[in-house]
Amino acid sequence: MARIYVVALFVCLLAGCAVADFPWPGAAVDSDAALKQAGDATVPAVQEESQEELSGNSDSKIVAEEPVPLTEEAETAPMDAETLEDLALLTGADQFVPEEEGETVVEEAVSFDLPMVENAKVRHFVNYYTGRGRHGFRRWLERSGRYLPMMREVFAELDLPLDLTYLAMIESGFNPRACSRANAVGPWQFMASTGKNYGLNNDWWRDERRDPLKSTKAAARHLKDLHKRFDGDWYLAIAAYNAGPGKVERAIGKSRSRDFWQLCRGSYLRKETKNYLPKLLAVLLIAKEPEAYNFNDLQYQPALTFDIAELPSSTDLDIVARLCGVSYEEIVALNPELKRWCTPPRHPNYKVRLPAGKGTSFSAKYAQIPADRRANYRRHKIKPGDTLIGMAKRYGIRSKDIVALNNIRNPRSLRVGRDLILPLRPGASLPADVLEEGYERTRQRRYKIRRGDSLWSIARRFDVTTSQLCAWNGIGKQTILKPGKVLRVAGSTRTSSRDRRKLVYKVRAGDTLWDISRRYDLKTGDIMRWNQLGRRHVLRPGDRLTLLVKPGRQG
Repeated sequence: MARIYVVALFVCLLAGCAVADFPWPGAAVDSDAALKQAGDATVPAVQEESQEELSGNSDSKIVAEEPVPLTEEAETAPMDAETLEDLALLTGADQFVPEEEGETVVEEAVSFDLPMVENAKVRHFVNYYTGRGRHGFRRWLERSGRYLPMMREVFAELDLPLDLTYLAMIESGFNPRACSRANAVGPWQFMASTGKNYGLNNDWWRDERRDPLKSTKAAARHLKDLHKRFDGDWYLAIAAYNAGPGKVERAIGKSRSRDFWQLCRGSYLRKETKNYLPKLLAVLLIAKEPEAYNFNDLQYQPALTFDIAELPSSTDLDIVARLCGVSYEEIVALNPELKRWCTPPRHPNYKVRLPAGKGTSFSAKYAQIPADRRANYRRHKIKPGDTLIGMAKRYGIRSKDIVALNNIRNPRSLRVGRDLILPLRPGASLPADVLEEGYERTRQRRYKIRRGDSLWSIARRFDVTTSQLCAWNGIGKQTILKPGKVLRVAGSTRTSSRDRRKLVYKVRAGDTLWDISRRYDLKTGDIMRWNQLGRRHVLRPGDRLTLLVKPGRQG
């Protein structure tokens, strides 16, 4: 009895909790502890594959090396609360499903372009999505407005049933950030190997499985191939999309039946695959007539629209955002395939998505920025005596990121004189010669809601609009704010580096970094980064330091 209680409690945690806050991926968010625990247990964040940190070899000298291609599996930031809730809803549906499909009813009242039946299994998922899973399923329906028009257009070009686009709902809830325990990624939940077979690139810089358009084109081609492989049987093709064609073919061979429902009656298929088609049929029943299931007053998200700009060189997304006059988060949301803060280097004419209507003005402004000031990374020419750990400390980054970014096979054997690309941390103050004077990345901030707060009062406090707050947090203007919840807000209370002035300071006898930082109200770490100083650097009289000081500060 105790075991049954524990199982029931776990299922409740998976599917019954609601989390409303919507941050950018990787942002820490206060959420219902039970849901967070359930989400983490179900789909843990995928950890980045990396080289060893070289802790025992930090003093190894750099000699010679040849770059080799670097491949890696899915790499995702810790998932935001909304994605965790999506994943809990996706997995919670598989509990207590009837073993037999029972009496079958052929649905004819509504138009479908897939064979539609309703049986006990289908009704189970209808009850789940309209009952315990209602809160999350409503969000999926509203989110579908953003992606379905584009997906239907892609599927129509290949003459595929448009109802197949709802597979993205049972795969991810139309969430490009979704990642499963098995490292399936994106709205169509491609494994790395399958994505590669259909032309989806995945490297240190980008994962095109997250790209809604590119992954949809790949999914459409994959489904068309499966349909042909299974002789035009959509039920078997859909099962194969979930399980893999080989497993479905083996199930057919063992059962000597090509009827999907017959395959489900034995142990020929996994439970997840047995439930996959019934989930899709349940989703179609609800999505075609949401009002019939009491999903009233749905606020569908606007259809995804954008302009495209081809960038001749690697460019920081924060620069793209500034030139478009929008937030950094908006540019990132339009380009979910990008894992880093800028477009990939060595990919000339990389296509980046911009808000609709911004293409022409962006191109004119972008042309005025020199190529060497477009990206938030710098090149470092290896000198005798340089070490990997030393460079990492100097620039405030991780040695494994230098290894990954430069496709280094043997970190102990590098060539003197070779140029390395060194990433700079998002939010870090940059060396003065990297970008235009005073450049500083947009900083993300969070605000914990207090009793009596309103969207209007919070927006006024941080000099943003209520519409921006709603967009950044995935909430509506009528949402009731709960004290203790955390909202993402833009801006910073710190003085922007754009408002600072550049000062060249000549070091005097007896000066220390601490003295200089106190004199100009700066942080020693900022002075070190601006001037590329190591922790053990010794100041000498006559040295010149670049400082970005607040207006009116004379020292």
